[in-house]
Amino acid sequence: MVLVTGGTGFLGSHLLIHLLENDENVRAIYRNEDSILKVKSLFSKLSNSNLFEKIEWIKADILDISALMTAFQDIDYVYHCAALVSFDPKDEDLLRKINIEGTANIVNFCLEYQIKKLCYISSIAALGDLLDFENTITEATEWNPEKDHSDYAISKYGAEIEVWRAQQEGLDCVVINPGVILGITSNWDEGSGKIFKTIFNGSHFYTKGISGFVAVTDVTKIMFQLMKSSHKNQKYIVVAENIVFQDLINLIAAGLNIKRPTFEAQKWLLELIWRIDWVSSNLFFQKRKLSKLMVKSLFSLDLYDNSKIKTTLDFKFESVDDCIKKTCEFYLHKNHYK
Repeated sequence: MVLVTGGTGFLGSHLLIHLLENDENVRAIYRNEDSILKVKSLFSKLSNSNLFEKIEWIKADILDISALMTAFQDIDYVYHCAALVSFDPKDEDLLRKINIEGTANIVNFCLEYQIKKLCYISSIAALGDLLDFENTITEATEWNPEKDHSDYAISKYGAEIEVWRAQQEGLDCVVINPGVILGITSNWDEGSGKIFKTIFNGSHFYTKGISGFVAVTDVTKIMFQLMKSSHKNQKYIVVAENIVFQDLINLIAAGLNIKRPTFEAQKWLLELIWRIDWVSSNLFFQKRKLSKLMVKSLFSLDLYDNSKIKTTLDFKFESVDDCIKKTCEFYLHKNHYK
């Protein structure tokens, strides 16, 4: 049997669909019933809704040791997708607790219950730092602790260390580092779904930074194929394409049949805005909308090398353009704009 943590999240829910469509016996953990309903809604839109009924749901939290004892009974393989994603510096302690301590719990249970293989979902944020003369990040690029990193990136890097520690203790594992994951979601207010909603509602600005992007269906296929393969104790960058933010926004705007943003956001302006946001968040106890390191990422020109995963699995990625078109069509249909 397969255990999925984070099964009610964006990636986790798509993974559940892929696993069940491939006749896997699946157990997934959840924290509240409302999140299960969102997964059921996604199944009804994208798959055979009868498959949803085959999921064995266990109420648990990756920080709850007693609940995890129940969740790990009779499990052979584990997909660890659960994580907190936040770029608000105020969430530093929570990020470390959930992403590092929670992952330590998962790998410790994997060792104790002699799990055959673990797939850990990390992030390109946890990859290394380029030297001044480099511009392409690979799996071998070394992390520089002297560089500025977001608390989220530090927590995912720390979680990877826990996985590699378990690997040294005998656990077979694979780590994947996906870029920004795009695709159909049941919640357009979180993750990449928020990008589509924001652009549809009339975003006017763009930057010319670059990042790596990938379709959620490709991420789930790669996870599944790696777990079924003999490949182990390796990490893989999972990025279909490196795309300029302006080009990405233009593709989404075209897919949503709305006007493209026309104003290039200058770095000095966003640096001013993040400072104002910092003051506002402290005065009014609000969540940060923009931080110093978020601004830095919007202007980053780093590229990500996907050759290792393409060679390992002979994998062909779906184009980001096609993924965006399908996601936009679904968004418009769901909201009755077509």
